[in-house]
Amino acid sequence: MSSITVRNLDEAVKNSLRVRAARHGWSMEQEVRQILQQTVAPEQAGQVSFAERVNRRFASLKVESLPIPPRQIARTPPALEKP
Repeated sequence: MSSITVRNLDEAVKNSLRVRAARHGWSMEQEVRQILQQTVAPEQAGQVSFAERVNRRFASLKVESLPIPPRQIARTPPALEKP
């Protein structure tokens, strides 16, 4: 793991970061990690998740227009012999 040092950070920003971290119940360091991951990770991925691709593909479908197949009778359960 790498580490970085941020100098000349405005005191108001530091205080806001401290409060935000406290709201989440973790350290300022973890809060900064989360912010960086949420900001930089999507750029690194460059791809949309599978779920998002599926959602986009079927977003234009009208659910009401999809056919509902008829129900079928369930198979009969096997007869279990009593010992």
